[in-house]
Amino acid sequence: MIDTHCHFDMIPHPEAFLRQREQAGDIVIGMTNLPSHFKMGFPHVKGYKHIRLALGLHPLLASENKNELPLFNRLLDQTSYIGEIGLDFSKEGLPTRDDQVTILRKLLEKLEGKKKIISVHSRKAEKELFNLLCEYNINNVIFHWYSGPIDLIPSIIAKGYYFSVNEAMTVSKNGQNIIDRIPRDRILTESDAPYNNKANISKTLINLAMSEDVINYNFKKLIAKIRNSN
Repeated sequence: MIDTHCHFDMIPHPEAFLRQREQAGDIVIGMTNLPSHFKMGFPHVKGYKHIRLALGLHPLLASENKNELPLFNRLLDQTSYIGEIGLDFSKEGLPTRDDQVTILRKLLEKLEGKKKIISVHSRKAEKELFNLLCEYNINNVIFHWYSGPIDLIPSIIAKGYYFSVNEAMTVSKNGQNIIDRIPRDRILTESDAPYNNKANISKTLINLAMSEDVINYNFKKLIAKIRNSN
């Protein structure tokens, strides 16, 4: 199975979790909330065949941790995966809205032209985030747990982006409406563990009526983009 968005550094006993996933042959992309978390975790992950660690700066933590921007830049070449980054204009994120935009612009400046796969957080800020991604011509983006406007989905698809879907999305009315508008070849699976209490990827596949093989094919196509891009 493929989990494109998992915070395994926040799971109790992460080493045991990773050994189990590796033994099962599952592909797991671990998100980090801060560059310092990536720096701490990377030595523990780099020996695995199927497990990868993404370099992130979570939008809800960005304002109070902007001092980590230079560290983000120094670590950028250590991984092909970025996440989670983005914008959050929910009630929780609104007080730091302007700071978030400024910091995200600095991240996107560094990512422009890079061969990376990028998992983005977009809660209540989907259009603003999409416009910034387009402005900096960022490719190979995965919209994680998308909950935004239906009418933006065609533009996201036209840009070549993907959506990662979890079990919670498949059992909510809004989630189902969103999933119905996403082409099958742009769907990936995620858990968002441990922040999501409906994180079972097997159940996600059943609810999507999609096979593991289709998700694997979609992921391989995305990987090929960073390997083949000029």
